[in-house]
Amino acid sequence: MGTPEEATAGTSASAVWRERGAPLVAGSGSGPLSGVRLAVKDVYAVAGHRIGAGNPVWLAEAETETAHSWAVGALLDAGAEVTGIAQTDELTYSLSGTNAHYGTPPNPAAPGRIPGGSSSGPAAAVALGEADAGLGSDTAGSVRVPSSYCGLYGMRPTYGAVSAEGMLPLAPAFDTVGWLARDAGTLARLGEVLLPEAGRSEAQRPFHTALVAADLLALADPPVREAFGPAAAGLAERLGLRIEEVPSLGGDPAARGSAFSTAQAAQVWECDGAWVTAHPGALGSGIEQRFARASAVTPEDRAAAEEVLRTSTRDVRAGLPQGTLLLLPAASGTAPPLDQDEADKDATRKATIQLTALAGSAGLPCLVLPRMTVEGLPVGLCVVADRGNDRALLELGVLSDG
Repeated sequence: MGTPEEATAGTSASAVWRERGAPLVAGSGSGPLSGVRLAVKDVYAVAGHRIGAGNPVWLAEAETETAHSWAVGALLDAGAEVTGIAQTDELTYSLSGTNAHYGTPPNPAAPGRIPGGSSSGPAAAVALGEADAGLGSDTAGSVRVPSSYCGLYGMRPTYGAVSAEGMLPLAPAFDTVGWLARDAGTLARLGEVLLPEAGRSEAQRPFHTALVAADLLALADPPVREAFGPAAAGLAERLGLRIEEVPSLGGDPAARGSAFSTAQAAQVWECDGAWVTAHPGALGSGIEQRFARASAVTPEDRAAAEEVLRTSTRDVRAGLPQGTLLLLPAASGTAPPLDQDEADKDATRKATIQLTALAGSAGLPCLVLPRMTVEGLPVGLCVVADRGNDRALLELGVLSDG
């Protein structure tokens, strides 16, 4: 791994930050997050600023926001300060972290490799030490993947647990607020502010069993599979969990991943299709191709995909009762190189979505722990719990570090 200085050599600050201040927006001056420097993904309303969504044309047309999004407001009230508005993949429709207009944010944990997206800017800012925490969003893995690639702690909460008011939507049935940090304590402190008080129920704890599903683990690259066994065993031993290996959880990962991508694409086109159609040439070629595929999803395609996801969700929730966790790699491999070709990029995305779609479609909370290293590069260990166990997951992260 290189130093942050080496990682940013020759990299424009605009690849990480769209706007930055000292701070850009001050916090309340007191509270549990006093002094925490926050990088806010460029999909959240920040009063006095515009939402740019990773695209200069979108930014040019955007109106100045008059109020903070719910999440930004809550964090500011708790004492955090907005250091800046951080970059994102265009319209957040990617898992790579590259951007044809602003460049690719550096990954100091894996120099010469992508940071992962679409919460790439916040992830890079935190990994570089330019922010203490990043406020991102996670639909198909947009916090989980950059957390994995950059060696960070990341949290995708239970769907709907944290208000997405004032956050630019991508696929509203799957979108969640998410956050990341360099340590489990900071990650949990943000959760104390963002998560509902109802999540404190003592009935959530303790966790006693950690499942490992063979079909999910098989999706990871061989070196990741080798690293996963000792990492999972070490975590289980530290937390007093019994590991149980199962053949599968919630049905065929390939079918679920394909259905998730189809259902997501239909929602993406509903949200952004009119804008994309009205602005030919405004998108980078890779994102433009993804939107073209989204435009071709028929109502019949969507209905069939949603039925697959309903069945999968029912089976996943049945197989993950209270007190039980699922352990799996947060991504299929280490961060790919910056010059990865489009065919390999699509293959990486497909394999990773087959891992992330289980929790994404079922609305389950996920915690990413930087527990694995493969050839000197980080890969996250993802811990998935039943709905509503968000605070218990964050506490687990702190205990695993203790």
